[in-house]
Order: sequence, then C-alpha cells, then structure tokens
Amino acid sequence: MPETESAPGAQEFIPPGTDGLAALREAASGCRGCELHRDATQTVFGRGDEHARVVFVGEQPGDVEDVQGLPFVGPAGHLLRRAVDEAGIDPKHLYITNAVKHFRFEMRGKRRLHKTPDRVHIVACRPWLVAEFAQLHPEVVVVLGATAAKALLGPSFRVTQSRGVLLPWPESAQRPQDFAKVPVGPTGQRESVPPTQLVATIHPSAVLRADDRDAAYAGLVADLKVVAGALG
Repeated sequence: MPETESAPGAQEFIPPGTDGLAALREAASGCRGCELHRDATQTVFGRGDEHARVVFVGEQPGDVEDVQGLPFVGPAGHLLRRAVDEAGIDPKHLYITNAVKHFRFEMRGKRRLHKTPDRVHIVACRPWLVAEFAQLHPEVVVVLGATAAKALLGPSFRVTQSRGVLLPWPESAQRPQDFAKVPVGPTGQRESVPPTQLVATIHPSAVLRADDRDAAYAGLVADLKVVAGALG
C-alpha cells in the first residue's frame, strides 16, 4: 500500500473501557485496521509483565514472530535478550511489543522478506500502542529503531542523533496527551506517580545487518546500560 493511500486504523477494533492487556490482546486478533492483516499469519501482540519496569517498543514482527504469534522470538529477539542480560536488566520485569502488529513482507521465491512498514501502517496501528501504554506504568520506555521512534516520537525524531539519552516520557511523545495518565486512588484523590523516562537505541536487527557486528552490539549494550542505570 503506497503512503498516499489511507487505512481505517485500529481504533474501531479497540473495545471501549478495556481493562487489562489480555483483553486487548484478544481484541487485536481481529484487527483489520490496515491491509497487512490479509497476508500475515496472525496479529502479534505484546507480551511480558503487566507491571513491567521497562517497556520495549520495536518495529514489527518478523517471519518467525508471525508464525509463532509472539514478538522478539527470532534472531533479533535472541540478540536483544543477550544484550539485556549483559546490560544488567532483569528480564522478568519487561514488556515487549511492536509499533506495527502484523508482519509486512515481500516474497522472494519461497522466502518472505521483511519490508519496512509505511507511515500509513504506523498511524493505523498506533491506537494499539496507546491502549497498551494505558495499561502499563513503566519506569523506562525503550524505543528500538526508527519505526518505533516514528510511532511514539514523531517523524522528525532521529535515533542516531539522540540514542542513549534519557528523555522525559510522555513529554517527548509526538502527542503527549495520548500517553498521559493521572491515576485516581480509592478515596478519589489523584495520586502522584514517579516520572517515566525514555531511551532510544537501534533495533537489534540493525546489529545483525551491521558490517561491524561487535561494535554495533557494544553500542546497543551501552544504551541499555543507561536504562539499567535509570532503574537504580
């Protein structure tokens, strides 16, 4: 689908008043917000701890993820897990998702090769990200790569210029009001929550494609150590 075309978007597929990630995951399985659902095997929703201290946002599922129905279970996911461990982040307290929930690909013989989502796909799928964040209260959000950065921070954000830098969240979002939540306590009083921060870094698949994988991997780990430091 060319970027000049439009898509209905995911908003109409999100049940009003949804409570919990499990309900969102079930609703997302029927999403028809853009044309990517036609060729993908299934929706690949986020997974992990509902009380996660760190939320990772990547680009889209790959071939392995599309088949298994889980994000970051292919080669890039294995590399990310290794980098998380090396950076000293507890993997039990993570939530991992993607900006786009269906696999976009092109056929090359019998192989399905990754194709970067267009802006229309990012915009169409963004309501799922907003809905996920409404259920999450992380201490740090980690943006993995340019597509995730466009979805959360807008098209002008450049990961290469701002990677590894702690930014305020949701103030740094393209539309902060989409992600701003003020919890209300049992007495009806508004509660304060600790400020959330955001760190942008490269997508682990960029490490796999790099001419110098060792240097690229070391850079990813260095950025994740900034995340670990922010967690205290």
